Amino acid sequence: MQVATDSAGVHRKRSYWNDVLKRFSHHKLAMVGLSIIIIEIILVVILPSLAHLNPYAMDAGSGFGAPPSKAHILGTDEVGRDMFARIVYGGRTSLFVGLFSALISLAIGVPLGLLAGYYRGFASVTVMRLADVFMSVPSMILVLVLVSVIGPSIESVTIVIGVMGWPQFARQLYGNVLSVREKDYVQAAIAIGEKNRRIILKYILPNAIAPVIITFTFSIASAILQESGLSFLGMGVQPPQASWGNIMYAAQSITILSQKPWFWVPAGLALLVTVLSINFFGDGLRDALDPKTKV
Repeated sequence: MQVATDSAGVHRKRSYWNDVLKRFSHHKLAMVGLSIIIIEIILVVILPSLAHLNPYAMDAGSGFGAPPSKAHILGTDEVGRDMFARIVYGGRTSLFVGLFSALISLAIGVPLGLLAGYYRGFASVTVMRLADVFMSVPSMILVLVLVSVIGPSIESVTIVIGVMGWPQFARQLYGNVLSVREKDYVQAAIAIGEKNRRIILKYILPNAIAPVIITFTFSIASAILQESGLSFLGMGVQPPQASWGNIMYAAQSITILSQKPWFWVPAGLALLVTVLSINFFGDGLRDALDPKTKV
């Protein structure tokens, strides 16, 4: 009987995830977003080695701030560095910050949300009030302060954005856990004396994590925008290291804005396309995980 029950449960899980995959594959914008993200990852990881791109090399022969040409398809910046190389390396930096800061937020928020939702009482009050404190302060201002204290760099920006982003994961998972905790199968496991750790990991987390995965995708896009904003203000990734934000830092000049669009338009378009693609992917994932969505 136990084997039959387990087999039926496995079959239902496979059927559910097959439906999720089918719904996601029918979401056109999500597939476009996923394709663009994959292409960008391949480009920023592989292209620098294949094309021997160097974002730091200065080409005085082509001139400083030279427009696009055969030698430099996106022109050069104010010190003669190839803009195409810097945008590719800037994409590597921005995607790194976005992904790993979201992972840090996830790693902090998920355990806290689980503990608060399952144990409730003191754990719930402590975690949720701490989340309220973090969310009550404008995140960009606090991030600016923390980065200025620690010192601007790729690592510090990633850690600060990640630490500041955990409340949304904790609050969302907290609400999901409160709902799942009242299910009959969880109450039955508690009644027969299952260990709390086993109940949380086997019964609660798998049934409460789906919305958090969606939040994770949107957090990557949000972190990329935050990093770009910080770098644009001069408090993020520091030159000569390239990021899309500090490439657009040059756009603060009216002369460059109006007369040298190759300084900032490609980086701005790359940022726009990346964030939109991640959001399209997240939208498709949200719809695919919703069982009410028609296949």
